[in-house]
Amino acid sequence: MLEVEDIYTYYGDSNVLQGVSLKVEKGTVAALLGRNGVGKTTLIRSIIGFTPPRKGKIVFNGVDITRKPSYEIMRMGIGLVPQGRRIFPSLSVKENLEITMRYRPKKTVRSWTLEKVLELFPSLKDRLRHQGNKLSGGEQQMLASGRALMGTPLCLLMDEPTEGLAPVIVRELGHLIEQIKQHGLPILLVEQSLAFALNHADNVYIMSKGRIVYQSSPQELRENQEVQSRYLGV
Repeated sequence: MLEVEDIYTYYGDSNVLQGVSLKVEKGTVAALLGRNGVGKTTLIRSIIGFTPPRKGKIVFNGVDITRKPSYEIMRMGIGLVPQGRRIFPSLSVKENLEITMRYRPKKTVRSWTLEKVLELFPSLKDRLRHQGNKLSGGEQQMLASGRALMGTPLCLLMDEPTEGLAPVIVRELGHLIEQIKQHGLPILLVEQSLAFALNHADNVYIMSKGRIVYQSSPQELRENQEVQSRYLGV
C-alpha cells in the first residue's frame, strides 16, 4: 500500500533522512521506533508532502507521490494524525470532524460517517458543540484520530499518538488501533513507547541518525535486548 524507497530529505543543507526505505502492507500496522531527533517525524513529513525528499521515491497504492503537493496526497487517501494533535482550537468538535469530509478520496468506499466515528470515540458524543481547545489531552488525541478517519483514508499515518497521555487513555488508543486494523486500514505508527508498538504492530522498524538500522517482527525485537539497548535506550 505504501512504499518508501531510499529517500533523502533535507532541512536546508542538513541531511536528515539518509536512504530510508520501508513498507506498509495492506491491513497491517508498521511501527517506526527510535530516539528523539533521529528523523521519524521528518519521514512522516516526507510522505505527506510537507518536506518532500530530494532523492528517492515514495509510492502509494501504485502511484508515485514523491513530488505531489500535500492536498493531492491527502485526496489520494493518506490520512494524518499529526504529532501534537494539531486540532483546530476555535472550531467545535463536530466541525473538526467534518472538515475533512469534503476532501475524501474520489475512489473509495465512503464508510467513515460521523456516526461510525463517534462509535469509536463515545467520549466525543457529548462534546460535539465544545470547542477543540476545551478538550482534555486524551480527548484531543481522539479528535485528531477521528478527524483523519472522517477523510476515509486508505492508509493512516500516526505520529507519536501516545505522547503525553495517561495510561488509561493509551489503552483506549490501543483498542482503537486494533479496531482500525479490523477494517483493513494499514497504519504507519511512529512511536516512542516500545511496549505500545510491540503490542499493536505487525512489523517494526528502528531508525537511528536518519537511517533504518533494524527491521523485524515484534516478537523478534521483544527478544533482542541488545538492539533495544543500543538504539532505544531500554
